[in-house]
Amino acid sequence: MTVELVCVGTEILLGNIVNTNAAYLAEQCAMLGLSCYHQSVVGDNEQRMEETIRRAVSRSDIVILSGGLGPTKDDLTKEVTARVFDMELLEDPHTRARIQEYFDQNHRGQITENNWKQAQVPEGAMVIDNYNGTAPGLILQKDGKTAILLPGPPNELKPMFERDIRPFLNRLEPEGIYSKMVKICGFGESKVESMITDILESQTNPTIAPYAKTGEVHLRITAKAINEETADEMMEPMMEELYRRFGSQIFTTEEAVTLEETIVELLKEKGKTVTTAESCTGGLVAGRLLNVPGASSIYMEGYITYSNEAKEKLLGVSHVTLEQYGAVSKETACEMAEGAAKAAGADLAISVTGIAGPDGGTKEKPVGLVYVGCYADGEARAYEFHFTGNRAKNRESTVAKALTILREALINS
Repeated sequence: MTVELVCVGTEILLGNIVNTNAAYLAEQCAMLGLSCYHQSVVGDNEQRMEETIRRAVSRSDIVILSGGLGPTKDDLTKEVTARVFDMELLEDPHTRARIQEYFDQNHRGQITENNWKQAQVPEGAMVIDNYNGTAPGLILQKDGKTAILLPGPPNELKPMFERDIRPFLNRLEPEGIYSKMVKICGFGESKVESMITDILESQTNPTIAPYAKTGEVHLRITAKAINEETADEMMEPMMEELYRRFGSQIFTTEEAVTLEETIVELLKEKGKTVTTAESCTGGLVAGRLLNVPGASSIYMEGYITYSNEAKEKLLGVSHVTLEQYGAVSKETACEMAEGAAKAAGADLAISVTGIAGPDGGTKEKPVGLVYVGCYADGEARAYEFHFTGNRAKNRESTVAKALTILREALINS
């Protein structure tokens, strides 16, 4: 079944508030197995609202509207939707009693007359009680079409959806959508896609979709099934095939787990410590690692060495190396990594030196040139990269490469 989302409110159009309802509802509908092809935002204008709702009803099985159910004159969602469905508005005694009860319990004082507007409901509609406000939700059904009206405030919309709307939609569409995430590092998006082209071209149910992040590619496997257990059984062969193709480049299959979390866990498992020595990234690599709870057990100290003097003084980089090869070089990156490991007494070290930009580049060493050094098992190696983004992007890309190199060194140590 197809579902369309219509969010009502001029304040959304003007950017006065962020439309979090659309993201929430879209995700929930996807999990329920409903196909969402259109989303709309319309202001508090009766004519434009009617045009939007009629268009949505004409092309979708279910239309979910949020907002515009309050007591003021510009709250028109219910009135306009009732007109589209050719339903007369009548006062609902149950809703009127609930509005009175809400005001009494919350000591809101005397009810103004416009609040009773919320007790008017389309004849034949299903009324959904609002336990966090006064405007009830409504479900209208006619000629195979369904409109679901929800209050705009998220603290009213979400509880109502979870308590009443999700079970209702689940009855309309018994099959749900279930997904797993496979996260890969060390390969770019084009490389990953080329390695699963045959799967992408022949997929039906389950399906697979790639998403690129800086330094990572995420593959979402999605199955439509009657329950989660059945979906897991359907997705398992695809998961196994991805492991055959990507092996250790898959760093997790848990959506909430980050690359740095897996690195910290690996360090703990192997009983090893790590340090960092950074120039152009200015502590960003260390920051990613130290964002992980418990990282203090594997990371004792680190170094930010922008100047040549700091590289010599803190890391023991040779003055001759800096003179002969420059601060941005494989040789310097190697000495930075080894020097950091020895200075901190760590088992592994990652070093970064480069030209993030926007200035400082030359023909021989352009902006975006970066070297990442890694010290492990008594040996230092360095890797050369050429990035083409702005300063922030170059630094972000460098951090991603550094973490990937550190993980590979841990796996092989």
